[in-house]
Amino acid sequence: MKRTAKAHWEGTVKDGKGNLTTQSEILNQTNYSFRTRFADDETGTNPEELLAAAHAGCFTMAVSFGLTEKGLAPSTLDTEAIVSMDNAGITGVHLVITGQVDGITAEEFEAITKGAEQNCFISKVLRIPISSEATLISA
Repeated sequence: MKRTAKAHWEGTVKDGKGNLTTQSEILNQTNYSFRTRFADDETGTNPEELLAAAHAGCFTMAVSFGLTEKGLAPSTLDTEAIVSMDNAGITGVHLVITGQVDGITAEEFEAITKGAEQNCFISKVLRIPISSEATLISA
């Protein structure tokens, strides 16, 4: 299985602009530029935001997998991935998950999230510190 995305760029790094299209076309010529990456005053996306979305999705599915292996079905799982950067690049990702799952303790939920933190496919390819925190909402 392979997944693809395409990037198109025109111009210099600061004055140019580009667009991104994914294989599914859920992103279809989506704007990205220096301004969407660093200035936040233009509509569009950026690589770090896309990484955060990919990591949040992958991690959440991995938590669901861990729960399913224990015979549990989450009512809801909501994750925010926070990608931190400095001038040298991406310095870390912090994953914040909140879940509503019957039949599990907060400690068991946290153990499953820690496993997902280290073992989801996106976590495995990143060479940066990755952390997470989990909150279980009782029904």
